[in-house]
Amino acid sequence: MTNENERGYAIAHLEDVEVGPDILEYMSRIESTFAPFGGDWLVHGTLPQVLEGPVPGNIVIIEFPSPDAAHRWYASPAYQEIVGLRVAHSRSTLAVLTGVKPGYRAETTVAALRAAAAESSG
Repeated sequence: MTNENERGYAIAHLEDVEVGPDILEYMSRIESTFAPFGGDWLVHGTLPQVLEGPVPGNIVIIEFPSPDAAHRWYASPAYQEIVGLRVAHSRSTLAVLTGVKPGYRAETTVAALRAAAAESSG
């Protein structure tokens, strides 16, 4: 169950994009598919400035009010109508991530992992 303060992020990694009429149509239409779900561009087609490890290709990040909104966008008839335009002309991965709550600190996760480890070993 997600908290109302948890943002959702659709993250896409695209490689070998064949820029042509289908990809241009996809790009022209995608905003109208995510706007009704509160989606907003954070990163669009940026080549990463890689500091560690390989990240070939382009990155796209769309922020949504919640992970559920991101899932509803992806499943929407409007997006499903155009997703094939991207899939047919690129190698790509698309995932939805749940953002952390405001004020999140890594120690919260560390404490939960330590408690789980102690429970499984004891």
